[in-house]
Amino acid sequence: MAGTPSSGESVAAALAARRRATAVGGTAVLMWALLAPLTTLSGDMPPLQITALAFAVAFLIGCGTWGLEIRRRGLEAVLNGLRLPWPAWLIGVGGLFGYHFLYFLALSSAPPVEASLIAYLWPLLIVLFSALLPGERLRWFHPLGALAGLAGTAILVARGGTIDFASLEPGHGVALAAALVWSGYSVLNRRLTHVPTQAVGAFCGVTAVLAWLAHLAVETTVWPDHPGPWLAVLGLGLGPVGAAFFTWDHGVKRGDIRALGAAAYAAPLLSTLILVGLGLATSRPSLWLALGLIVGGAALASGDLLGGPRRGRG
Repeated sequence: MAGTPSSGESVAAALAARRRATAVGGTAVLMWALLAPLTTLSGDMPPLQITALAFAVAFLIGCGTWGLEIRRRGLEAVLNGLRLPWPAWLIGVGGLFGYHFLYFLALSSAPPVEASLIAYLWPLLIVLFSALLPGERLRWFHPLGALAGLAGTAILVARGGTIDFASLEPGHGVALAAALVWSGYSVLNRRLTHVPTQAVGAFCGVTAVLAWLAHLAVETTVWPDHPGPWLAVLGLGLGPVGAAFFTWDHGVKRGDIRALGAAAYAAPLLSTLILVGLGLATSRPSLWLALGLIVGGAALASGDLLGGPRRGRG
C-alpha cells in the first residue's frame, strides 16, 4: 500500500530514535562532569546538606515540567502519570537517595581515592547487567570497552600512584554498594518505560527530604555568608544533581544503555579537565593516557550503535 513504510524504513526510524535518546542521555554525562567543580565551589557546606539543597532545586525543575505538561495534556492526565506503583517509587527514590547517601558515607569511611574508584564501577556494571534485559545482548566489545574505561578511570583517580586494597575498610564495601545501587537503578529503569520521565521530579523531592533528615542526624548545618556557594548549589541543582537525572532517565529507557554505561566514564575525565582549566588541579601526562582509554573504550562499547542496523543477529 502506498505511503506505508517498509520494514527497512521502520528499522531505520527506530534506530534513529534510539540514537536520539542515547544522545539525550549522554548530556547527563556532560553535566556530571560539573559535579566535582561545583561541589568544590560550594564551600564548607557538608555533603548531605548540599545534596538536600540541590535535590530541592531539582524538584523545582520537576514542578516546571509538570506545569508544561498540565498546559499540554491537562491536570488529570499529569496526576494520573504520577500515580505510580510502589516498585517505581522504590527504584526511583532508592536509586537517587541511596547512591548519594552511600557515596558520601564511603568517602568519609575509607580513603577517598579508593572509595571513588570502587564507586565508579557502576558504568561497568551497567554494561554487564544490560545483558539481562529483554532484547539486549552482550557482545565481546561491550565489556572490553567498559574495562578500557575502567582502566582509564583507575589511572585518573589513582593519579599515577598505586592503590593498596590489601587492608579493606568498611567504606570499601559501602562504595561497592553505591556502585550496585546506581547500576541497578539505571538497568531496572529500562523495565519502567511506562513511568514518565516527569516522575523523576517527584523522586527528587522525596530524596531532598530524606537527605535533609540524614543531614540533621549526622552533620552540622553550615550556611554560606557570600553568594558564591549559593550559586554553586544552584548550579548543582540545575545540572549534575538536577536536569541530568531527567535526561539520564530518558536515555536509559529509550536509548542504548550499554553505550551510555561506557560513555559515563568520560565524566571523571571531563571533570578533572574542568578543574585544571579553573586552576583547581594540575595537568599531568596520565590525564592523556586516561583520555585515550576512556574515549576509546566508550567508542568500542558503542560499536553496534554507531555502525547502523545489522542484517543478522550473528
